[in-house]
Amino acid sequence: MGDGRRRHEDPDLHRRKEGHFWKRSDLLYGYGSYEASIDPGFSVARLSLLDRGMVFAVAHVRGGGEMGRHWYEHGKSLTKKNTFTDFVACARHLVDTGVTSPDRLVADGGSAGGLLMGAVANIAPELFEGILANVPFVDPLTSILDPSLPLTVIEWDEWGNPLANPEVYEYMRSYSPYENVEAKDYPAILAITSINDTRVLYVEPAKWVAKLRATKTGDSPLLLKTEMSAGHGGVSGRYEKWREVAFEFAWVLDISGALRS
Repeated sequence: MGDGRRRHEDPDLHRRKEGHFWKRSDLLYGYGSYEASIDPGFSVARLSLLDRGMVFAVAHVRGGGEMGRHWYEHGKSLTKKNTFTDFVACARHLVDTGVTSPDRLVADGGSAGGLLMGAVANIAPELFEGILANVPFVDPLTSILDPSLPLTVIEWDEWGNPLANPEVYEYMRSYSPYENVEAKDYPAILAITSINDTRVLYVEPAKWVAKLRATKTGDSPLLLKTEMSAGHGGVSGRYEKWREVAFEFAWVLDISGALRS
């Protein structure tokens, strides 16, 4: 399709039991920034989801590099919203084709992918039962307006410079997750941040969660987990990392209904 929302997909990764889906809970991952390509890869930890009947899917949205330079250029700066609408289109496709349903679908993304998570929570909250946002870049306008931060100036090529261009300022404000929190029902949200993160400061998810708690309607759980001895990549050490992943997957399995009888 001309707007980029053509269905170019990785095969869904799942295990079948007796020739059919045991459960149809789905974890949909997305990133879509910096021309990064999310290539197929094997995860030992992810087997614990598949063994419990979950489907794992990756959305190759614009802003990533999976379809070449053109794909990236149409998902950055003043075309950044294409990243968000592409992810929503992938989620709708999974629902429309019967792979999953909104009450079993969880979205997952971190860092710039966490911005994606915050944006789709505002755009299409009805599509997701839960959203997992790791070190999420959910207050981009405030950060990109502050050139004293270590990464701001070099990030202007990706997001634009709102200090110099009023159009960039208004565009970023129109999609910033923090700026666009509304009084409506949101999915369950687990936001994870690290106190020593110098790329996405812990204050971003903290103030986002606080604003959601003060503004949103409904009774969906909204959690903020702060790692007190970690940076942008999460905790260090093999066993600590396994514990971190186990915590996240336990939440995903619970929220998605994968453990329902």
